Amino acid sequence: MTISDLKSEKGVKEFDNYIADRSYVDGYVASQADIAVLESFAKAPTDETPHAKRWYSHINSISETVRTKLPGQKKIPSIFGSSANSAPPKAAAAADDDDVDLFGSDDEEDAEAARIREERLKAYADKKSKKPALIAKSSVILEVKPWDDETDMKELEKSVRSVEMDGLVWGASKLVPVGYGIKKLQIICVVEDDKVSIDDLQEKIQDFEDYVQSVDIVGFNKI
Repeated sequence: MTISDLKSEKGVKEFDNYIADRSYVDGYVASQADIAVLESFAKAPTDETPHAKRWYSHINSISETVRTKLPGQKKIPSIFGSSANSAPPKAAAAADDDDVDLFGSDDEEDAEAARIREERLKAYADKKSKKPALIAKSSVILEVKPWDDETDMKELEKSVRSVEMDGLVWGASKLVPVGYGIKKLQIICVVEDDKVSIDDLQEKIQDFEDYVQSVDIVGFNKI
């Protein structure tokens, strides 16, 4: 079999027949021969030559960096070109050798490569599924104001810290002078964004009406 000029429609159809049961031009892996043949095309094959189109899309998708590392010489195999360059007919042999492919069949190797690829994809998916999901959190500084200077600030803070919600962790606190002997409580908490609503948290604190006049947010940072 000889394949004509790949810039012609006839040559592309011949190549389509040739590559129908192959993954690569020569051998079982992509090589410089594939790149040489790729560059011989005048344009990409169409749906009329599906096997050639499949091969062309695969080889053309290989990056320039990877192409330079492919094995072999960047030379078009002798089967491409005029009939004068084609290999001489194979000498007669036993009947069961008549259909031997000089380039070899890579069906078995393709099946093995596909199996290895599937195993690697499965291992990657398993590894990714076991990776803990990133939990979005925020650090919030709340300012809790008492009614007056007679409000028991220790009880006020105790009440605030008694609020429990899934995804809420209380942190450091301090009393900040306001004036006239009145102090307000500033307290830090860390919340999981998907679990804790800051509005709900403020309402729960404000339910301690004996101590709390109001609750404001004075700091909010994503962690």
